Amino acid sequence: MELRIAVVDRDSCKPEKCSQECLKYCPVVRTGGEAVIIEDRAIISEELCVGCGICVKKCPFNAISIVGLPHELEGKEVHRYGQNGFMLYNLPIPRKGHVVGLLGPNGTGKTTAVRILSGQLKPNLGKEGAEWDEIFERFAGTELLDYLKALKDGIKTSLKPQYIEAIPKVYSGKAGDLLEKADEIGGMDELVDKLGLRNSLERDVKNLSGGELQRLAIAACLLRDADFYFLDEVTSYLDIYQRTAVAKVIKEKAEKKPVLIVEHDIAILDMLADYVHLSYGEPAVYGVITHPKGVRTGINQYLRGYLPEENIRIRDKAIEFDVFQPRESELENIMVEYPAFTKSLNGFRLQTEGGDIKQSEVLGIVGPNATGKSTFVKILAGVLEDDEKKVDLKLKTSYKPQYIKAEVEKSVAAFLTSINPMVNTSYYKTEFLKPLRVEELMDRNLNDLSGGELQRVAIIACLLREADLYLLDEPSAHLDVEQRTEVARIIRRFALNTKKSVFVVDHDIYLIDMISDRLIVFEGEPGRRGKSSRPLSMKDGMNRFLANLGITFRRDEETRRPRVNKLNSRLDREQKSKGEYYYYFN
Repeated sequence: MELRIAVVDRDSCKPEKCSQECLKYCPVVRTGGEAVIIEDRAIISEELCVGCGICVKKCPFNAISIVGLPHELEGKEVHRYGQNGFMLYNLPIPRKGHVVGLLGPNGTGKTTAVRILSGQLKPNLGKEGAEWDEIFERFAGTELLDYLKALKDGIKTSLKPQYIEAIPKVYSGKAGDLLEKADEIGGMDELVDKLGLRNSLERDVKNLSGGELQRLAIAACLLRDADFYFLDEVTSYLDIYQRTAVAKVIKEKAEKKPVLIVEHDIAILDMLADYVHLSYGEPAVYGVITHPKGVRTGINQYLRGYLPEENIRIRDKAIEFDVFQPRESELENIMVEYPAFTKSLNGFRLQTEGGDIKQSEVLGIVGPNATGKSTFVKILAGVLEDDEKKVDLKLKTSYKPQYIKAEVEKSVAAFLTSINPMVNTSYYKTEFLKPLRVEELMDRNLNDLSGGELQRVAIIACLLREADLYLLDEPSAHLDVEQRTEVARIIRRFALNTKKSVFVVDHDIYLIDMISDRLIVFEGEPGRRGKSSRPLSMKDGMNRFLANLGITFRRDEETRRPRVNKLNSRLDREQKSKGEYYYYFN
């Protein structure tokens, strides 16, 4: 007999609008013919539920999930968000002298685990509440027992939150003032230089870019005098150079204090972490955190979708990478050519080389932050004009900006339908809504979505518009590995099926590798000047880009995924001597 949990999504369940057809057939959830409603949602008895699935099928809002779990998980409950709410099983283990990584799909409890371990949330063991003695008894004989006792006794933790966009809402003033308040170890000047924040200190927090906000949040976290450090998603909005710099300062901190990091950029996690815990489950329903694994082993198991020690398959198919040399674009149907142009903006000057855009291709755009990538796509999209007003592609464009805000008070369904009334047809459901799990968000209000949910809706909205050229700026932000893989697949299929062209600006090497036919490489001095190349082949583009950063990548022998070589390692020196910064097979 399996362990059964029933989850009713509080955001989706609308008993005031429901005829209760979904529940009235099941004797477990009704009293006198009426469904039991507590705190504005239906309640299901897990002890009596037989898993018939009637309520799941009948619910008009797709708010109910009934999941059978192995009995091995019974007794390993860590936290539950109320009756019929999300359940988390197990916790990761912080280790002194090491960086511990936490990798898994969004909605499977990673942030909940971090909140518990950082002392923001007391675990309730899946009940209405639990006393510390019960919690200690549950974790007796495990490595976590001593940590949880220290947590109760008031050890100091420092947490970098997942969504750094909220910082300007809770703090107003200069970035330097914020860091001075956070600095409890006297290391501000050194950390500011290592993270490249010197030019940001005198600027108001509300005027900082996403990359500056991210590095500011990381610096503030690491400057506190804490016993344990927790960082939730550190690479969003950062270019590869900045991600590498962040990895170095976190590594240095871990030599003295334990660090736990939640991250979706596998290349950086691979370089940064010593051990990794994987999370799996059904988003917003339940999540399970595995025992620690070696970082290479854990990441490879995650990509394959099978965990041999747990004998669990967490994904129907593996995430695969090309085993061939980089793709050369075979598409010679040039749709349009664009001229070389310049753009001066607030003391910054962008200079571009002219190029061509081919039908059915995806053009990746890479380069350091603040070198003009977003300005470039805005000019192509017609949002900005170049200095000479030369750029006029005479094409219809659809543009997804880097920073997304819900500016309309609408449901997801109403928003997407206003863009394309055909969104509810089987084609769009199969190609867009189901793969990115947006179908289940259709009744939700845009203002109630998380950053990752809003990102998925924005990507689909961009592709739904009728256009000739589609431009997406940082579509990977706040998405997990599975979602990034689906985004890559959707965009490539969309370009091929519609014979349209797509520009993608992103810093995730995995995404760029899976998605691009050619690359445009940006160079320059961040914040002062930028220069773009013409569209280059993948091999030439990646070699040029990585050579500028002084970073080399190799392929993992088992999964062929890109892996960052340690600086000045034998492979790093060998590849640099050959000019092969990317796609090197050992």
